[in-house]
Amino acid sequence: MSRPEKKQKLTVYLDPDLMAALADLSSRRKHSLSLVAEAAVASFLSPDAEQRREAAFAKRLDRLDRRIGRLERDVSISNEAFALFMRSWLAATPPSPDAAQPPARAQAASRYDQFLEALGRRLASGQTVQQEIADDIRTPSGGEHHERS
Repeated sequence: MSRPEKKQKLTVYLDPDLMAALADLSSRRKHSLSLVAEAAVASFLSPDAEQRREAAFAKRLDRLDRRIGRLERDVSISNEAFALFMRSWLAATPPSPDAAQPPARAQAASRYDQFLEALGRRLASGQTVQQEIADDIRTPSGGEHHERS
């Protein structure tokens, strides 16, 4: 009966950060440093290692592409909603007479400052209109539509 070939010993010097990462992975996986290092070298020397890395990059790029697509869609919807609002508002709001312009500008500046403060509070809270719309659309188990107060 032949004995399996004995593994060869190799001594290497690793950068402290690389050694720490190796030790961390080894403890998380509950394997010896030697086994983790051997697997890393085998993976590096594997003929399909480059293809696996490329597949992983392609998967990440696809995920990013889908996210960018969703962002483009959301921005487009926001732009259309804002344009529609502005068109409706401009069509329904008559211009102020010349004599009323200075007080109207002062009131507009004050209201704009209030808007910016409200926007800042809303952004700080983390609540989004998209979340509110989703909450409004959901119906309780009784089938009744639930309205926001």
